Amino acid sequence: MNRLSISLLLAAIAFSPASAQDFKVTVKTAQEPIHSGKYKPTMESLSDYECPEWFEDAKLGLWAHWGVQCAPEDGDWYARIMYEQGSQPYRYQLATMGHPSKVGFKDWIPRWKAENWNPDSLVALYKRCGAKYFVAMANHHDNFDNYDSKYQPWNSVNMGPKTDIIARWAAAAKHYGLPFGVSVHLAHAWTFYEKAQGSDKTGPLAGVPYDGRLTKADGKGTWWEGYDIQDLYEQRHQVSKDNSKWDWETDYVTTPDQAYCDRVYNRTVDLINKYDPQMIYFDDTFVPLWPISDCGLKILSHFYNKNMAEHKGRNEAVATGKVLTEDQKKTEVWDVERGVPDDIQPRHWQTCTCIGSWHYDKWRYYDNTYKTPDQVIDMFIDIVSKNGNLLLNIPVKSDGTIDPTERSIVEEIGHWLDINGESIFATRPWVKFGEGPSTGKNNAIKQQGFNEGNITMGAQDIRFTKKGNALYVSLLGVPQTDIVVKSLSKGGLLKAKIKNVEMLGSKEKPQWHQAVDGLHIARPATVPCTEAVVYKITTNKKL
Repeated sequence: MNRLSISLLLAAIAFSPASAQDFKVTVKTAQEPIHSGKYKPTMESLSDYECPEWFEDAKLGLWAHWGVQCAPEDGDWYARIMYEQGSQPYRYQLATMGHPSKVGFKDWIPRWKAENWNPDSLVALYKRCGAKYFVAMANHHDNFDNYDSKYQPWNSVNMGPKTDIIARWAAAAKHYGLPFGVSVHLAHAWTFYEKAQGSDKTGPLAGVPYDGRLTKADGKGTWWEGYDIQDLYEQRHQVSKDNSKWDWETDYVTTPDQAYCDRVYNRTVDLINKYDPQMIYFDDTFVPLWPISDCGLKILSHFYNKNMAEHKGRNEAVATGKVLTEDQKKTEVWDVERGVPDDIQPRHWQTCTCIGSWHYDKWRYYDNTYKTPDQVIDMFIDIVSKNGNLLLNIPVKSDGTIDPTERSIVEEIGHWLDINGESIFATRPWVKFGEGPSTGKNNAIKQQGFNEGNITMGAQDIRFTKKGNALYVSLLGVPQTDIVVKSLSKGGLLKAKIKNVEMLGSKEKPQWHQAVDGLHIARPATVPCTEAVVYKITTNKKL
């Protein structure tokens, strides 16, 4: 090779957006080949992704973030925090199961029976109450697959409920005509159980190892005999310097090995091939194992290519990731966890949040600390006004049911949507998302989100959406005085003539007039709902 050829080769490598040289681990695809098609596993190839119209129109998805960690009904991340001496899950483990040196998280699996689970009934409820897509958790950081997994023997068919959870959720979603999604959280199992390699620091069992170091041989004579516990706990590696860090490229985290990265790839592609989801939620910064491995890029290209082959060359697939750069937002949908950006986004995006804890927490029910319907609806309207969707988790109990409070919250959201759904579904943002006291306050997103609830919204706060020749004006509460919508002043932002003003769900004809300081609407005598009140402004042309 001559000097010019070498220079050209080096230049190509330097400018390649995702060449093999960039990754510590390049996954092997022989067992689960990437579907052929338009997309290659590079940033450059994936960057012409466009969010499908069905997802932009849908606005509301409901989510069953349900798995074996719901068996204790003691909140999120139980499988990790139960190994932190003194924590609530640790104390609960001692009280209900025993010390984690003898009875670890694995021993919750036989207790998760899902004995009262009726997926058809739950999905029917969600469809009736306004959901336009449904998402089920395929696996969590606890590394347990909720489906008939080819590459993970610790799965819901072999143990626990002994049924294919994802297959049955998918069948229910199909029955009710809802696009079906799966959430994939498994990449961080590598560090999630690292605390299980530890031990108590004080007390009578100080220094006695927890069960994180057990092997397949230790299972002889137990309920898990024949299974390798390390296929679940993934602790065949040195503990990270700081396993609270979740950024793979840092020196604090032990780099996942080839075998682990291959398993993440194979399990996820197997999931896609078996259940044909239309949406995948990645609980990752961008995609799984980014940027140490090309695993996530290969999964993404396979997912898109397979979907296009099934939709006559159209990509109807949605993948979501967190903490995205502007370039990464060109390859998938940005997901904001428990938060909302402060302005309209040029690309469609999604908020994921929960009415309580991500995994079912009975204390939320006992203490009545769920989000209220009013809080959910206000947040939902705010999200839609900024070009987003809401993916709302309704935590499922160990037995497969939801509690009475959760059901009433879902039904109240559905009641509000029965009246006001036209201001939400298939709408698009207007020239500004809103006005009022909450719009001028700084509420920056922290990492993947986590800014919900920092700003109080009320009836003086207004949000806008549009559809056809209608502008929807949503008041985040019930007005106690006459209303002035400053953004709709004469000669202002609205470049159309107002023909009519009406309140959705009401037969009352509101008194209104447009002036230089805004659109004036008289306080209504009655309102059709106790949460947000919505006015439909009909104009003389398409907005």
